[in-house]
Amino acid sequence: MSLHIAAKSGEIAETILLPGDPLRAKFIAETYLEDAKCFNEIRNVLGYTGIYKGKPVSVMGTGIGMPSMGLYSHELIADYGCKNLMRIGSAGSFQSHVKTKDLVMALSSSTDSNYSYTFGVPGLLAPCCDFTLAVKAKESADRLGVNMHTGNVLSVDVFYDDDPDTWKKWARMNVLAVEMESAALYYNGARLGARTLAIMTISDNFVTGERLTSEERETSFHDMMAVALETAISL
Repeated sequence: MSLHIAAKSGEIAETILLPGDPLRAKFIAETYLEDAKCFNEIRNVLGYTGIYKGKPVSVMGTGIGMPSMGLYSHELIADYGCKNLMRIGSAGSFQSHVKTKDLVMALSSSTDSNYSYTFGVPGLLAPCCDFTLAVKAKESADRLGVNMHTGNVLSVDVFYDDDPDTWKKWARMNVLAVEMESAALYYNGARLGARTLAIMTISDNFVTGERLTSEERETSFHDMMAVALETAISL
C-alpha cells in the first residue's frame, strides 16, 4: 500500500489505463475487462485490475490536473512497478483539421506549469511519450480504422483562462490540442523510467466552436478505449 493507493503488491498490472474520471475507470472495468477486481477506493479514486483478451490490464482514475496525475502516476511507478501508463481522456482542439471525435496522441507535451521545476532541470523540458507505446497505439488505431492525429499538445494548470485568445499563440506553433494531465505523466515517466503515453478524444474545437453532445462523447470515447486496450495487449 502506498500513501494514496490501497492495492497490495501484485494487485496492479504492469500496464494501466488512466482516465481522469474515476467513474470512467469503473465503466471501463465493467464493460471491457473480465474478472475485474477493485484495488482502490481511497478518496473514491477507483482502480481495477482485470483481463482483456487474455492479458492483465489495470485502470484507475487520476482526477483533474497535473498535481493529481503526478501524485498517482508517481506511486503507480515507484510503489507498484507499473511499466506502461496510458492516459485516456478528452482534449480541446486548437486546429481546424483536428475535428471533434478525432483522437490525438501526444508525442510531446508543452506546458505552462511549474511542475518541471521540481526536477531541477536548468531550462525548459518538453517531455515526450514513449516511442514503443506510440508506435503500438498508431498501429492499433490504423487496424481499428480510427482517425488519430499525432503531435504536440498543451498541458495547462488553469481551465478558465482570463485571456480568451491565449490558445491562438499555441495554435500558431502547431500545438494540436489542450488538456491538463499529460505533461506530469510524461515528466514522471522520464524521471522514473516508465513508458508513458496520452491519447485524447477531441470533445470541442477552439477554432470552429463545435462541441460534442453527451451521446457523441460516449460513442467517440469507445474508440479511444479500444485503441488503448489493443495497445495494452500488444506489449
